[in-house]
Amino acid sequence: MEKGRLEAFSDGVIAIIITIMVLEMKVPHGDSLEALNLYYLYFSVMYLVLSMWASIGTTITT
Repeated sequence: MEKGRLEAFSDGVIAIIITIMVLEMKVPHGDSLEALNLYYLYFSVMYLVLSMWASIGTTITT
């Protein structure tokens, strides 16, 4: 498989994952600590996915 096609495929998969994560995000009711913890967890997983995406892009292009 060519590098360009592999990079486009991985970009598409990551874009779908990020879109599903954003669409599933619910607005918490109230200002509880539990809601804050859920947002912290959500953004840490988002950071993990984005860092994996950057790592894959760097690996493919080199």
